[in-house]
Amino acid sequence: MRHASALLALTALTAAPALAQSLTAEQASKVDQLVTKTLADTGVPAAEIAIVRDGKLVLSKAYGKANEGLPARPDQPYQIASNSKQFTAMALLLLEDEGKLSLDDHVSKYIPGITEGDRITLRQLLSHTSGLQDFWPQDYSFIDMETPATPQRIIDKWAKKPLDFEPGARWQYSNTGYVVAGLIAEKVSGEPLLSYLNRKIFKPLGMTSVKDLDDTYAPGFPAGYHRFALGPVRVAPAAGRGWLYAAGELSMTAEDLAKWDIARMNRNLIPASDWVEQETPVLRNDGRTTGYGLGVINHYDGERHVIDHGGEAVGFLTQNSVYPDTKDAIIVFTNADYSGAIGTLTEGLRKIVLDSAEPALSGEGDRLEDVRATYAALVGGNIDRSKFTDNLNYYFNATTLGDYRSSLAPLGAPTSIEMRRVPRLRGGFVNRNYTIHYANHPDLTLVTYAEGGANGRWEQFMIMPE
Repeated sequence: MRHASALLALTALTAAPALAQSLTAEQASKVDQLVTKTLADTGVPAAEIAIVRDGKLVLSKAYGKANEGLPARPDQPYQIASNSKQFTAMALLLLEDEGKLSLDDHVSKYIPGITEGDRITLRQLLSHTSGLQDFWPQDYSFIDMETPATPQRIIDKWAKKPLDFEPGARWQYSNTGYVVAGLIAEKVSGEPLLSYLNRKIFKPLGMTSVKDLDDTYAPGFPAGYHRFALGPVRVAPAAGRGWLYAAGELSMTAEDLAKWDIARMNRNLIPASDWVEQETPVLRNDGRTTGYGLGVINHYDGERHVIDHGGEAVGFLTQNSVYPDTKDAIIVFTNADYSGAIGTLTEGLRKIVLDSAEPALSGEGDRLEDVRATYAALVGGNIDRSKFTDNLNYYFNATTLGDYRSSLAPLGAPTSIEMRRVPRLRGGFVNRNYTIHYANHPDLTLVTYAEGGANGRWEQFMIMPE
């Protein structure tokens, strides 16, 4: 990318130097390396990150350029797009607490004329099970998007079409449902949605950076960028005012979103029952669920319980991941709507900051030298069976050895092998998982178990697709 060298030359800024001291020097260095390399590799102009560990903000930092004349700083609000949905959903939960509505009310009670509004509940709007057609399924800007819109205009054009399915029958992402929900919130509260959220959530939590994203299309704020195929990185055109509304109308800093995440972890400000209800996956009519609650996704990533959501606006991608069991969170904002930088950064930060925080087993290292030697022996057909337990020697019969050798030898020597996380105990053995990198082949996964100690015999040495 033409601008990559200039991008790397920009200084990475921290909100407060003391924050980073909660990380080790090695972790802080790895974070910097990960973000700067990802921006250089993808051409994404800027990233803003925040990390929470054990319920405390430990890092708030920005990298790159916010727009053509502005270096990135961590006090700059980014358009968080669909990460706004959890706030819209919580507004309705709070209004339910006030006795002004019920999530099991039908839409027709508040807004007339919506298709099957007498059968669609507010809960179905918030859980994407209403059947209302999405007004923005595209990943690009089209003419309607660049035209100023009102909630009623969106409703008139999209929420009065035939339903995509019977209410509650399926899950299908629908921004339209959140526009309807936002308008209902305004009708029953008697004030604009953003005003209600400011009064009930943002001001009490000290989230001072929050703005309507329509007000952040200005020189002092991050600009959104996009690319056409592999063409140059360009500033994206602004969406029409009012386009995202309650489906994604907010801009804020990563640090302010972290304050909301910390409140979630600690069940602060909001009644605990509302936090639980928001995070509880909504069931379809057939009793199944996709894990989506009310504006958040509830799932497991490996062994980690995650409450998360992503967001896409014109020129922006964001990801907010909360790990409630350990009170950790990773927030990543980028001002580009292309590339996999968001996923790369979220996963990379988790490995550096959270996975490395797991307690290491005493006396158990990475055994990388032994792994490389065992891999080479399998490919070369000259294994030392004294290094294998009886079970693994049984596994590596003539057929298994033949398949390992014939399938792995053509890949050439690995460029590198890295351990994914600290060793763990399981079934009396030490479990270590590795990623094997090649020059001209996708990564492979190696899952091992071994007896304890530096020279413990291998109980498992299995290689499989990543």
